[in-house]
Amino acid sequence: MRIIVTGVAGFIGSHCAQALIRAGHRVHGIDNLNDYYISSLKRYRLEQLKLAGDYAFSQIDICDQDAMTEVFRNFQPEAVLHLAAQAGVRYSLTHPFVYGDTNFTGTLNILECCRHFGKPRLVYASSSSVYGGNTKLPFSEDDRVDTPVSLYAATKKANELTAHTYTHLYDLQTIGMRFFTVYGPMGRPDMAMWLFTDAISHGRPIKVFNHGDMSRDFTYIDDIVSGVTASLTVDGLDRYEIFNLGNNGSERLMYLIEQIEQCLGREAEKIMMPMQDGDVKDTYADISRASAKLGFKPSTRLSEGVPRFVEWYRAHPHFHGPDTVTKT
Repeated sequence: MRIIVTGVAGFIGSHCAQALIRAGHRVHGIDNLNDYYISSLKRYRLEQLKLAGDYAFSQIDICDQDAMTEVFRNFQPEAVLHLAAQAGVRYSLTHPFVYGDTNFTGTLNILECCRHFGKPRLVYASSSSVYGGNTKLPFSEDDRVDTPVSLYAATKKANELTAHTYTHLYDLQTIGMRFFTVYGPMGRPDMAMWLFTDAISHGRPIKVFNHGDMSRDFTYIDDIVSGVTASLTVDGLDRYEIFNLGNNGSERLMYLIEQIEQCLGREAEKIMMPMQDGDVKDTYADISRASAKLGFKPSTRLSEGVPRFVEWYRAHPHFHGPDTVTKT
């Protein structure tokens, strides 16, 4: 198939694009290479894509309606994987307009392009953050998600609502993926896995929020890729779908730290902090719907995935250090 992948230089986007190229699909990647975190990491991911095979790339912003229209008109995609977004819960507290522009207006541009150019299947990134402060575990797609606790979460829920509207009005097929704490090689420098590994490696203290009383459904990137690629290709999906993509389990934050400490052979200096605004205590995905419809069966335990990430991190020292980890 001809597939457009937005956010192709991002963590999940680059891994998914590699898998699609290797499977023989024609991929046109889109990314604006913004400076939310070090651009050299994004360019490194693009270099890895070249090793996977031939693909096209456009450095444009999904908020640029004319540029997006031109790509869709010329490429005529049969499917669209929309992963471009402004990520990060805490960053949304200080830079709200970036989220309104990229996450909402950008997604609206994608929907309009799909509407006017062949109505390709649209698979887009949502987030476990839409569950807000839900305390019923595990999180099910049928749970109410109308009480977001961060602007980031609100924009992701808005994307789901807008996709539903376009499905209803224009018969677009829209498939939303609620990702749960994805990690692995080439990961995001603003997430706990990278932040903890980088700090512990260099003898800096780590900040442990809610005094360590938190848990997350940590999901390894290869498992996420399998779910995403299935959502693009399997038959029998409804016109509008929402799927949880998680590991179907929840691990304590302190257990993650212990795993990283074991891999690095040193103990972390921990600064215990209160819960941060916009954060949630626990996440845990019910994946029964994705299992039934997508054949989604994550298999990577945290004890397997953490060593793989640490091995990759150690092999790439040019990405180390607090000044290169994330934008302030």
